[in-house]
Amino acid sequence: MDDKHMQIGEVAARTELSLRTIRHYEETGLVVPSAHTQGGFRLYTETDVARLMVIRRMKPLGFTLEQMRDLLDATDRLDGNVALDATEREALLEWVRTYQQATVEQVEKLRIQLQRAEDFAATLAARLKRNAPAARV
Repeated sequence: MDDKHMQIGEVAARTELSLRTIRHYEETGLVVPSAHTQGGFRLYTETDVARLMVIRRMKPLGFTLEQMRDLLDATDRLDGNVALDATEREALLEWVRTYQQATVEQVEKLRIQLQRAEDFAATLAARLKRNAPAARV
């Protein structure tokens, strides 16, 4: 279940996000700790970790904090316990489809950039090999 609470350090280790980044996402309202200890320490659940992972995956794709918030709000509403009428459900699904398409397009752009970077690395390696001093026998 989602009962186990984790402190921010464990969440940071699991998500590979810094404490500062997690706190920033909290300040901007993207993620809110599920609880606090009596001493005021933030406590997170698996659901909170999953939300942070969505944010972590969106960030390198160039999504803004506002876009992340919009998508998370839409998925929260779709996954929530509140009944949605068919029109509202379809509107939310269309919103998620829009983000999915934007993600596919950004992934393709990143593939092209990666290929160019790999080509450049190979070019430099070839240049170094051509210009390296001959090995002594």
